[in-house]
Amino acid sequence: MRVLVIKTSSLGDVIHTLPAVTDAGHAFPGIKFDWLVEEAFSEVPGWHSSVDRVLPVAWRRWRKRIWHPEVIKEYRQLRGRLRAMNYDMVIDAQGLMKSAVLGCLVPAPVAGMTWATVREPMASLTYRHRFEIGRQQHAVERSRQLFAQALNYPNPVDAADYGLASVSFRQPSDCYRGKSVVLVHASARADKLWPVSYWRQLCLQLSAKGFSLQLPWGTQQERVRAEEIARSLENVFVLSKTSLSDLAARLAAACCVVAVDTGVGHLAAALGRPTISLYGPTDPKLIGAYGPGQYHLCAGVSTRDAYQGKSGDSLENIYPETVVEAVLGATRRCAA
Repeated sequence: MRVLVIKTSSLGDVIHTLPAVTDAGHAFPGIKFDWLVEEAFSEVPGWHSSVDRVLPVAWRRWRKRIWHPEVIKEYRQLRGRLRAMNYDMVIDAQGLMKSAVLGCLVPAPVAGMTWATVREPMASLTYRHRFEIGRQQHAVERSRQLFAQALNYPNPVDAADYGLASVSFRQPSDCYRGKSVVLVHASARADKLWPVSYWRQLCLQLSAKGFSLQLPWGTQQERVRAEEIARSLENVFVLSKTSLSDLAARLAAACCVVAVDTGVGHLAAALGRPTISLYGPTDPKLIGAYGPGQYHLCAGVSTRDAYQGKSGDSLENIYPETVVEAVLGATRRCAA
């Protein structure tokens, strides 16, 4: 059996779909998946052993110049490649109109969620098979249930398995080991950023306790922010710009990760690293870092399994001392 998965973005959403692929692989040994994904995240699906082909799509780049001849050429090439494939089923795990359009290019039945439960209701009109997947549960479990119903196996009840435990990432030559903490400080949304002054206080306190701190970045703006955090501090390192695979290697080697609500935090969770995630305006109950060793600090309240804050809560209400305590607790548990 060969199935096409459509889950193009964002990084966290792509990662949240991996356990569903693991479930299907257990239910049908030998099943193969192809995965249609935004080009920036194309490394991630290929890490899973049940994913045979990764098909990059460039919606984010195309939409900036949709009528440009080169964009039209790339789209036609993708359409031709999809139409030439022989799929038993397509699963639209994205649930948006852009993913529904891609599903319509494939000569195979498309499965997705119903009008009432899909993210963009109009997308459901393009599906041959529609499934009611309750909204008030974590995105990982919603994807797992969609795959189970689309491929006709029992809804999974065991813990989510991202399928990355056996992946051997090549360690960069300058990869820090031992008591290292990766600090995921960047987000595209300003309301998800933790103040630079708080990051600096966190670095000072963790460095004094013998930790080395690593600051990854993806854009020039994020690099400037990382350098501002690290300025004149000992044992705080601004990393070079890396691929997702190299970043995954650094995360896997860390004893702990501290992250704002962003895709790299979800990657740390998928790799099984103890992760302290900081939440202000978003609800971790539905889209938070998911798996063992995950600790959510919400604006105004810290909790492992429930969101008790209010929409719009500022991350300034999460203080560095609270994060230090959480890091120390996570590393003690990991060492035990």
